[in-house]
Amino acid sequence: MKSYVLTVSCKSTRGIVAAITGYLAEQGCNIVDSSQFDDLDTGMFFMRVSFISEEGVGEAALVEGFKPISDKFAMVAEFHDSKKR
Repeated sequence: MKSYVLTVSCKSTRGIVAAITGYLAEQGCNIVDSSQFDDLDTGMFFMRVSFISEEGVGEAALVEGFKPISDKFAMVAEFHDSKKR
């Protein structure tokens, strides 16, 4: 099992959290921590999700599979191994 962190920023709209958490669940990932914030002044959404890939899905596959979600919401999204800074 590998631990990852996903950080996201994009324009705030409904469905973002559902899309992200649904994608991670579909990939066999278990979310261990999640924080989100809507900046009402700028209309931006920010999220940080720590998760474990329980089924061994690698970082490259996670990034590639996430592209449709990232594109749909015009996100800036970054995955990284939680053991690396």
